[in-house]
Amino acid sequence: MPADLYGSNDGRCYGEHVTALKIFGVAGLPEIEAGADLGLLIGNAAAAQGLAITDGDIVVVTSKVVSKAEGRTVELADVEPSSFARDWSAMWDKDAAVTEIVLREAKRIVRQLGPILITETHHGYVCANSGVDQSSSGAHGRAVLLPVDPDASARSIRASLLAQGADAAVIISDTFGRAWREGQTDVAIGIAGMQPILSYIGQVDPHGHEFQVQALCVADQLAGAAELVKGNVARVPAAVIKGYPWEADDSATIAPVLRDQSRDLFR
Repeated sequence: MPADLYGSNDGRCYGEHVTALKIFGVAGLPEIEAGADLGLLIGNAAAAQGLAITDGDIVVVTSKVVSKAEGRTVELADVEPSSFARDWSAMWDKDAAVTEIVLREAKRIVRQLGPILITETHHGYVCANSGVDQSSSGAHGRAVLLPVDPDASARSIRASLLAQGADAAVIISDTFGRAWREGQTDVAIGIAGMQPILSYIGQVDPHGHEFQVQALCVADQLAGAAELVKGNVARVPAAVIKGYPWEADDSATIAPVLRDQSRDLFR
């Protein structure tokens, strides 16, 4: 595996060992409507609960509120299902309009087992139902799609926070299943301000062994940790992580996390 696969981490303190983090859920946001300035809403809500977002923080935002702010919702009544969507949905007692949306949001179907569709989205994510979700959509008969460009969404929120005086990294998260394990966890689907992977390749452990393959997806780790204080039911769509050292990098994207199909043993 080439040492530069995940980029360089030669910065000030990125990945410096830490023994404690603080993670705060940001509550009190209103129902998000298209055109909302999420960065401003999150900053104001955090301040209202006595939590100042400051330089060096990491703000993790649930993709669903990002999608709502960007108008990425679809009314099921407006969807005309294809014959495949109708036939497949009838077979498995599914809503044909939802199935049609899933297919439109998919680059391809990766796996199909009974009523389960695992797809690759146009972004390159492999997930169930192309990330299409009806929960917490804001209305019955409405589906929420993933953001078109979660990296751009993260950059926009980061810019808004910068305008408020906080140099904070931003992670957009969504709940995904995992190929090797039961249960779901939040992962990063977009990022701004910091690299998503911390590579140890080329470094030497205390016993003199050089790391050849170890590279931690800290973006996923931070997204998963933030989910512990967030949640749709609790209406806490964002979290602030304090105490994790990161190096500012405005060229960062989520691309290094997306494994190339030629190296993926599971599709």
